[in-house]
Parts: sequence; C-alpha cells; structure tokens
Amino acid sequence: MKDKKEKLNNSQIKVMQLLWEGGPATAKNLCLMAAQRYEWNKNTTYTIIKSLVESGAVERSEPDFLCTPLITLEEVRRTETRGLVDKFFKGSASAFFSAFLEDENISAEELAALKKIINEKK
Repeated sequence: MKDKKEKLNNSQIKVMQLLWEGGPATAKNLCLMAAQRYEWNKNTTYTIIKSLVESGAVERSEPDFLCTPLITLEEVRRTETRGLVDKFFKGSASAFFSAFLEDENISAEELAALKKIINEKK
C-alpha cells in the first residue's frame, strides 16, 4: 500500500465515486447526490466527508465547503487489489487469477483482452 489515504471503507468509496464521476462538489451537493443515490441522510454524508478530509483523500476549501478528490480511482483500485491479493492469496497474483477465472463466467472477448494485457506485460 502506497499511502494510508488510499485505503478506504465502503462508505468512503461511495462518496469518492460521486467525486470521481462529477469532479469537485460542495458538501451540500454531495449530500443531495448521496441522498438520491444511496438514500443517506445529511449527517451520514457529512460524517463520511469529514473522515475523507481527515485521511487526506479529500481537500476541503471555501467557498461553500468545496470537496476535491486528492486520490484517483486508479490509486484506490491498486491499493484495494494488492490488499485483496495479499489477504486471500498470500501475495500470489497467479493464485488470484486462477481463482478468479475458475469462479467467473469470462467471455471469449474478455479472455482475449486478458491474454493481450499479460502479453504486453512480458
């Protein structure tokens, strides 16, 4: 894990998703979006925003408590994926891929795309 701020809980990821999709937003607008999408109340959203600011994942600025993401979706994906591989597959990417391919219905197109990605990494 590169940085603690890239390790987010599920609720934090939901708020970050709103920011990643729409860019910087006021806390008020985030509350409205979270109410619509997740049926959260204002206090829940403000609490999550506060935790994101304290962790360094979001910057708060004035006017209007503007929230700007300081980490990208790609950074969080990398951290979360590495944590998953470390936690459940003893750090083995091949064990992860093996389990993933066994359990998922992968289309021929997706398999071809995965093969291409692997070949490009060589």
